[in-house]
Amino acid sequence: MNKHLSRLIVTSVALALLLPLIAQAGSRSSKAMTEDVALKLLLRTLEHDNVYAKRISLDCVTFETEDTTRIYFEFALREKHNAKCGGDPDTNPVIDRYRVNRASGRIEWYDATADNWQSYNPAKVR
Repeated sequence: MNKHLSRLIVTSVALALLLPLIAQAGSRSSKAMTEDVALKLLLRTLEHDNVYAKRISLDCVTFETEDTTRIYFEFALREKHNAKCGGDPDTNPVIDRYRVNRASGRIEWYDATADNWQSYNPAKVR
């Protein structure tokens, strides 16, 4: 067998075996973000941007997962009502809603006034 043809066959077989593994690894990485990681990313971002500094302590909020899809995690930021934070303990109103994209980590904020999702912009949230 020709040396060039032999090398071509070996290369083709190697590619045939490796390509499915590479594709599978790529598809897994786009969904690799867990709910916990997404929530930590959101919290770090809100703390860094001091979005709620003048409105409410982040010690007095809770996050509730409202929706999980293959594309994003959707969280509601709610007031925590207890002895420390005050308020009616039978209620925990939603302050804001956020989505965290699983693949990119991009954050969106729900603008209730406009009734749509927008790219996260701390100036708009305040």
